[in-house]
Amino acid sequence: MEATEALTVFEGIVSVRSLIEASLSGSNDRKILKILYDETRTAAKAKEFGWLSHRAEEMGFSLETVSPDVIDSVTNGNTHGGIAAFCGERSFPDASLLNRDNGSFLVWMEGIEDPYNFGYSIRSLYACGTDAILLSPRNWMSAAGTVSRSSAGASERIPMYTVTDPEKTVRHLKEEGFRIVCADLRDAVPLSETELKKPLLLIVGGEKRGISRSLLDLSDVRVSIDYGRPFGESLSAASAATIFGYEIFKANKR
Repeated sequence: MEATEALTVFEGIVSVRSLIEASLSGSNDRKILKILYDETRTAAKAKEFGWLSHRAEEMGFSLETVSPDVIDSVTNGNTHGGIAAFCGERSFPDASLLNRDNGSFLVWMEGIEDPYNFGYSIRSLYACGTDAILLSPRNWMSAAGTVSRSSAGASERIPMYTVTDPEKTVRHLKEEGFRIVCADLRDAVPLSETELKKPLLLIVGGEKRGISRSLLDLSDVRVSIDYGRPFGESLSAASAATIFGYEIFKANKR
């Protein structure tokens, strides 16, 4: 088997199916080079293996049956379900290209410290109808396989854009008619009292560093999540993103 150091490994049928469907729909340009499949499962999973065989012929990647030990050697843990995909890199267009044609609900999660939390956040936001994710230059998509697994494949399905100049990007989106909503505890309006009609950009900070002062100063509104009792600490970024995502979905459903 050829060297795979430069490739990203995705494991499990959920991640692999998301990769294939995202590629077919044009959601991203990550190329699947080959998929390894546990040779002991081809009979029990004949329908799954047949679907992958058709996609391999259609999309031009190789599908190889290998021993379970081979798949174990290239994956982490035991949740791979006998399948691993080797993929190339994904490109992320610059966020300065965004406008309402790219969607009216954008989310930027700034400073999340853990790829699993990042993936959990994307899973919730995707389910709530988020149109695109903005990425800081330092982000967790270098661990794309882990992010895909924790997001149930949503990270590969949702469009993503890189922010190279934060203040310029936010000013550009304000000019495009987006309202800038920052999740923050200080000088904030309660979430239950906030207008959340799209188009808007939601910015959620990480638990340690929060949102940078320059972005807070550019926001149209700072919003805090209502608590059921006195509590001076912030929620995890994944929890906050889930709550905001659902409230924005609900506010625009009416």
